[in-house]
Amino acid sequence: MTAIVRQSARALLFDRERKLVFVKRTRPGQEPYWVCVGGGLEPGDADAEAALHREVLEELGGRIDRVHRVLLITEDLPGGVGLQHLFAARLVSMDLRHRTGAEFTEPGRGDYEVVRVPPTREALAKIRLLPPRLAAFAGDNVRGLLALVGQDGRGSRAP
Repeated sequence: MTAIVRQSARALLFDRERKLVFVKRTRPGQEPYWVCVGGGLEPGDADAEAALHREVLEELGGRIDRVHRVLLITEDLPGGVGLQHLFAARLVSMDLRHRTGAEFTEPGRGDYEVVRVPPTREALAKIRLLPPRLAAFAGDNVRGLLALVGQDGRGSRAP
């Protein structure tokens, strides 16, 4: 039986202006790259979605709703597999003054810039979104993901 040795939860977040919200990572000596908000599951997290809510609060001082699991990315790691649970969600609020976590306080970790990207295949192709499988999925499905979280005027508007 294969062991799960690491799990993370990340989200393709759509803000109220219908733009995708990412974190642009800039580290000394490396080409900048973009990631979805999220991070590893911790022992106190009830599940991947609970971890996502915690991570959005830590990384953006934010709250989300209309959360939908849309993809599972599996990677081979020493001793087993890593699972990245990917969600699509609507970013309801954000206050960067309330960010917490080691990434914002430890020197040498680089910059974490919150950026908004138009929800189009063309705009996504212009950024280096990691991991590559997530980037391909987002580009191929951005219109459906936007509809799923009810941002296109035709999707569900349930609270």
